[in-house]
Amino acid sequence: MKFNSITPAILNSLKEIAGKEHVLSDDDTLKHYSHDETEDLSYLPSVVIKPRTAEEIAAILKICNKENISLTPRGAGTGLSGGALPIYGGVLLSMERFNKILNIDERNLQATVEPGVINQVFQEAVAEKGLFYPPDPASKGSCFLGGNVAERAGGPKAVKYGVTKDYVLNLELVLPTGEIIWTGANVLKNSTGYNLTQLITGSEGTLGIITKIVFRLIPMPKHNLLMLVPFYSAIEACAAVSAIFRAGITPSAMEFMERDAIDWALKYVDGITLQVKDEVQAHLLIEVDGNDIEVLMKDCEKITEVLQNYKTDEILFAETSEQKNALWKMRRSVAEAVKSHSVYKEEDTVVPRAELPVLLVGVKEIGKRYGFQSVCYGHAGDGNLHVNIIKGSMSEEQWNNNLTKGIREIFQLCVKLGGTLSGEHGIGLVQKEYMDITFPEITRTLQKQIKLVFDPNNILNPGKIWP
Repeated sequence: MKFNSITPAILNSLKEIAGKEHVLSDDDTLKHYSHDETEDLSYLPSVVIKPRTAEEIAAILKICNKENISLTPRGAGTGLSGGALPIYGGVLLSMERFNKILNIDERNLQATVEPGVINQVFQEAVAEKGLFYPPDPASKGSCFLGGNVAERAGGPKAVKYGVTKDYVLNLELVLPTGEIIWTGANVLKNSTGYNLTQLITGSEGTLGIITKIVFRLIPMPKHNLLMLVPFYSAIEACAAVSAIFRAGITPSAMEFMERDAIDWALKYVDGITLQVKDEVQAHLLIEVDGNDIEVLMKDCEKITEVLQNYKTDEILFAETSEQKNALWKMRRSVAEAVKSHSVYKEEDTVVPRAELPVLLVGVKEIGKRYGFQSVCYGHAGDGNLHVNIIKGSMSEEQWNNNLTKGIREIFQLCVKLGGTLSGEHGIGLVQKEYMDITFPEITRTLQKQIKLVFDPNNILNPGKIWP
């Protein structure tokens, strides 16, 4: 793909639209917006623009579409698949000024927000009214809701409550050609035409730019109980996941962490004291929630009965909110701990939950063949295993040449088991070369044609999802 450069005349037009103080091209700004949280990748944009209204974005897109200039939308920059990387330079459009919660409708259990609102800020705002927005990615303290929608973000609560897409009712969207539309309606049921709302949800900023989001909400559960279960075998920990569901329990969270993940997180996070015996190879962090504490206690008893069929050490029950927060802090810090330890690549694999033991064994066997170590953790209740491949002592040649072969085999195994390439991080830049594993040519062609219907000149977030 070839795009035109931004001329002084075009730059002046952009400044007239957004205000010159919101159109930036100094070296520090360009460097800051050249990367997200995807490995160590960096691509400099030509200019960074921070608009405030949908109308400003529409005007910017009309110029880019007419002048054949690439435009990359960006939320908080917490993505892990390279979706916000401006790989062709051009315009980097930051949504950080779209940071208002516009309305919390307590009568209809809905909220209308702008895409630059931070996930945790939104969760806390609705919680004050006794309402609950469950999707809670590890980066919830910094990630934007617009990015969550673009990536179909999940998090620990997804096992019981679903992911971001399950809460999106309607979107205000600016098309790459500059028109502003609403994709649906603010209703719980809608059988009127194609479901454009869900098409945009998960489209990774390639079909349009979201400027308003209407979410559905649910009542806040009153109680939760949390347990940490040490296993002497990581394979048994994975096998126990499906067994708990088959016993009739649906936890509000069920997280898997193998030994290295726990050890690295404990070293990385201050203030957490947890003694882990040498024989322990993995943990499950299991939460149940609801409105009746007696029912939750019985759920924990039933889970404990199931776990008697596996080799576990003493189960830790978090008795205070401080203990619960410490355990969740440890789990949410695993990714950063791994990142601080070594150069790494993270694969966001997902399979039917009963196949987790097979996936884990396969990942380790593939690692042995290609010479890499992996640290695995993730949302076990969803079958969503984050595989962090550690460079460690691998040579540059092995890292650059052999690693992709190993990753391809991991993805082939996922698909063979009924899974797919990504559970919640998206495809973006770094996984697009593997899309042939999961989709036949006809399906890939259909999806590419959808992209061209929305974006005939391919100026919006080009080079993402498809090779």
